[in-house]
Amino acid sequence: MPRAVIALGGNVGDVRQTFRDALPMICDRAEAQLVARSRDYRTQAWGKTDQAVFVNACAIIATTMPPLDLLGVLHDVERAHGRDREQETRWGPRTLDLDLIAYDDVRMLTPRLTLPHPRAKLRAFALKPLNDIAPDLMIDGETVREALARLPVHEQNEPVALSPVQSFIIAGKS
Repeated sequence: MPRAVIALGGNVGDVRQTFRDALPMICDRAEAQLVARSRDYRTQAWGKTDQAVFVNACAIIATTMPPLDLLGVLHDVERAHGRDREQETRWGPRTLDLDLIAYDDVRMLTPRLTLPHPRAKLRAFALKPLNDIAPDLMIDGETVREALARLPVHEQNEPVALSPVQSFIIAGKS
């Protein structure tokens, strides 16, 4: 079954609870199984820095839903958690941000979706959580581990793991 990598982020409300609520919704609506989930990380705001810190994580799901349909599900789940993409400021505060980072080895370039995500390998807030659960995952010709190591050291160290939520990989699914 194809595997999709999803990055989760947010900085409004109880973001960690939002993640706990959103992942089952995604799996239910995408008829998917959760394969792995990273720890949560605290990350300074990126792009527009005069706002609250973000919480970031990554998850891997197994689904047969096509990528564009899955993107629609992710946007529906964002809306269910109060996100209004039409009214928000770019890189501004948000209750929930769900990005489709990769979908197996699919390469796609459409007005709605680019796979793999064109900036994922440049952002520690996506790479560090993903490194928890899939360090050898290839994204655009490079492993997650390699892409993370290539970032400046201060960026690699920026996302700080939060406890008690720990990463996990479901047995037999790695």
